[in-house]
Amino acid sequence: MFEPLPHDPGNGVTAGVWRVTGGDRSAVLKVLTRTKETGVAWSASNDPRHRNFWRREAYVYRSGLAQVWQRQGIRAPRLLECAERPDGDVALWLEDVPGEPATAWSLTRHVDHAHRLGAAQGAVGAGEDAPWLSRGFLRDHISGKTTGQAPLDDEAWQHPLIRRHFPPGLREDLARLHHDRAWFLTVMESLPRALSHLDQRPANLRSDGPGTSVLFDWAFTGDGALGEDLGTYLPDCVFDLFVPAADLPGLAKAAYDAYVHGLRRSGWRGDEQLVRLGVCASAVKYDRLTALMPARADEERVAHGGEGAVPAELRYRERGLALEFLAERAAEARLLAPRLGFPEAPSGR
Repeated sequence: MFEPLPHDPGNGVTAGVWRVTGGDRSAVLKVLTRTKETGVAWSASNDPRHRNFWRREAYVYRSGLAQVWQRQGIRAPRLLECAERPDGDVALWLEDVPGEPATAWSLTRHVDHAHRLGAAQGAVGAGEDAPWLSRGFLRDHISGKTTGQAPLDDEAWQHPLIRRHFPPGLREDLARLHHDRAWFLTVMESLPRALSHLDQRPANLRSDGPGTSVLFDWAFTGDGALGEDLGTYLPDCVFDLFVPAADLPGLAKAAYDAYVHGLRRSGWRGDEQLVRLGVCASAVKYDRLTALMPARADEERVAHGGEGAVPAELRYRERGLALEFLAERAAEARLLAPRLGFPEAPSGR
């Protein structure tokens, strides 16, 4: 029996994901492709360094890199088979992992994962620079979504949903983030490096036992700033509506402390302020949301995370609070960077 599983249909590298069951056994089939065109927001690339190189996940699994963090409590599903298909696609047959999905985790379990992530990235560091690992992920991600797009204009800001849930000062903060995105990218690319998953979010995680995280979807894996994975994981918990926005500040503090503790436990002896800068400056990833909000504001219900639809009122209330949090992180990054020898942000002069 083939059961379709949730995935991002807008990513051109994924033809589909299914749970395949026969008798009392099951596995997950994920088909990688370069030919998908309909409904694609992110086209597949043949460039091995591009964020959306279509064969990358197969290389990550076949090389064993997906299990590089296993000693620190983060693993990937076991690869059962990697098969080249006659049509040119690649079929990944993966372990069907039991356990609790991170979409249902308590705040404590998210903090525990942050600790494991710190230990893993501290122990492995930048890792092996295989030719198929992504480079410049964040720059590719932002340029693919925000080039030529401005922050919310006057008309968009008057929409009832945005007026109710986005305080007036947030508009200026979002405009400044958009204006400064090149500076943020330069900072992120100059920070200490770490092997990074680059798509850690609750929908891509589950736990199959105490003290473990099973991490799915390694399609973007590659070079990232130390702290980048954590800096985007926490806001995504809120944007995908698995953690209430009101809990984000407390969760972020506890998770950051746990991440740094994990780094130190692994033997990492770098400057913690550089980690903090990476976590805060990664807020630039969400500049893309300002362009998406006007287009979706008139929808009564908005799909999220492959889990169905939610009222737009709830989505915009949570999003407004999360964007306020990210604006505060961006402001912290602008203050911290010059103290660490980086140029001052252009709009901060």
